[in-house]
Amino acid sequence: MEEPTSGPEPETPAETGPGPAEPRPLGVGTTPTGQAAVDARLRRLADADHLPSSGHLQVYEDVHRGLRDVLAGLDQHPGPPAPSPTPHTHDNRS
Repeated sequence: MEEPTSGPEPETPAETGPGPAEPRPLGVGTTPTGQAAVDARLRRLADADHLPSSGHLQVYEDVHRGLRDVLAGLDQHPGPPAPSPTPHTHDNRS
């Protein structure tokens, strides 16, 4: 005679599946800007795809710092001056 069962046996951790979910790429693409320094920093964002969320902050701060440095460099080496506005002549003939 078989013993009655009171329901399914409790699962062991190995049977419940993997532990915390592995990092999955977000698949967020970037559009090249044509500025090598900026494009390199934007590509660095993809590094976060292979890290647990606890490592994302370091990547984001690194990218932010790098982009700030690029912008600060523009102040040291400004491009050509902006075109001066052309005066408008108004010919008010009645």
